[in-house]
Amino acid sequence: MADGAMAAAFLAVIGGASLLAATARRLHADDRLPSLEGWALADRSLGTVWTWLLLGGTVFTAYTFTAVPALAYGNGATAFFALPYTVIVCPLAFVLLPRLWSVARRHGYVTVADFVRGRYGSPPLALAVALTGILATMPYLALQLLGIRAVLTAGGLYPDAVTGDLAMAALFAGLAVATYRHGLRAPTVISALKGVAVFGSVLATFWLVLDHLGGPGAMFDAAGRTLTERGAEGAPLVLAPGQQSAFATLALGSALALLMYPHVLTAGFAASGTGVLRRVSSALPLWTAVLGLFGLLGIAALAYGVRTPRGGAEAAVPMLVDRLMPGPLAGLVFGALVVGAMVPAAVMSIAAATSFVRNVYVEYFHPTATPKHQVRVARVVSLTAKAGAVAFVFGLRDQDAVNLQLLGGVWILQIFPAVVAGLFTRRLHHRALLAGWATGMAVGTFMVVREGFSPVAPFGPAGLEVYAGLAALLPNLAVAVAATLVLDRAGVPRGPDTTTLPPRMALRHRPETGASTS
Repeated sequence: MADGAMAAAFLAVIGGASLLAATARRLHADDRLPSLEGWALADRSLGTVWTWLLLGGTVFTAYTFTAVPALAYGNGATAFFALPYTVIVCPLAFVLLPRLWSVARRHGYVTVADFVRGRYGSPPLALAVALTGILATMPYLALQLLGIRAVLTAGGLYPDAVTGDLAMAALFAGLAVATYRHGLRAPTVISALKGVAVFGSVLATFWLVLDHLGGPGAMFDAAGRTLTERGAEGAPLVLAPGQQSAFATLALGSALALLMYPHVLTAGFAASGTGVLRRVSSALPLWTAVLGLFGLLGIAALAYGVRTPRGGAEAAVPMLVDRLMPGPLAGLVFGALVVGAMVPAAVMSIAAATSFVRNVYVEYFHPTATPKHQVRVARVVSLTAKAGAVAFVFGLRDQDAVNLQLLGGVWILQIFPAVVAGLFTRRLHHRALLAGWATGMAVGTFMVVREGFSPVAPFGPAGLEVYAGLAALLPNLAVAVAATLVLDRAGVPRGPDTTTLPPRMALRHRPETGASTS
């Protein structure tokens, strides 16, 4: 059980987050009519600091801050693929996000599927992109609850199933109310607390770890001995030659997939300009540095002799914090980790709701829905998404959510050709892209399931271990290119292009008939 001081400190952090969420209305221009752009994207008005806090707080989730050290605790060096992965994201974001933002701002697009719909003139392709995003987001949202539960359990703040489940439901209920009323502005203001709390917590914890263990060298030596004693084959502190292909492809594939998630693009679309996005992309490595320290805390848990329950490696860092720190400080750290789940969870629910409203509800069921009606439906769907995540975590095994999130990462990568190719060219036929997407989804799902829901699988004649999502992307692209050649030769018409790319992105090939100059 947690002591009173720990619980009080924890509640103080959560209370602070709730109070901040209540101030979100101050970021809202009251004289504007309700619109989905205003509710879901904060009227595209966020400056550099707010965008950096929101985008970093959305990309670096609470589950990330527990899963990476858990992987380091259980598997050693392979966990640190997350560092090159989040570094690779930065130049990709620097190039892609401003270009996508420019098109979205010019045409009033709220989701990436809106862009695909306008660029290729294909409602089925846009629907595939939207549904893939929703399917990939829902288990990711559920994992934020798993991160909260791991923190509460390790800190003794989850005394029994009934009390703990009620506490988690209450946390999400408060978040749901704030998001319902203020949309993206609620997680935006909470992201300020998350930034301060997470940066402060990891620095304080890491300083205490080094002080107790006698420095980095002693920490790695002790962790290596622990791995040797437990006989953890394949879990060295230095990558073995056979692990290098999996490490490299996980880093690259995860980076390509991350920018396709609806919640990441929602945070990007909320920026006030392309310059803001470039500055934010350049500063994102600060969040990567924090993630690296969290990964090292997994090594520290090994060195410190932390013993997690079987299958509960996510509790390694919370248990380490509980041992190292006095009650009040531990409560503050636990509160920071829980707040770390609130920001991405809110953005994920907003992104899923917006994709549903724009690309399913309005496109296929209510084309004449007014902006006010769209906001009303999006609010209800956002609440439903949060409630569904809570029910999912309470009703199924934790591993089910983890397995589905692994599949989600493979799935979301399969929309990469349609989205990124569309920013530069329309040479790929929309029907070919749809065929490629279906191929990639089938191949990726088969590879992951065949390997017992492992993100890596043997690939090619040499049987190299590679990331299944990246392996599935190759046949996806191959089918899209081959089918484009066949469809063009057969004279199958393309859909109209209703987008206008910025002049410096203009293409030099002749636009198709009925298409605007790109």
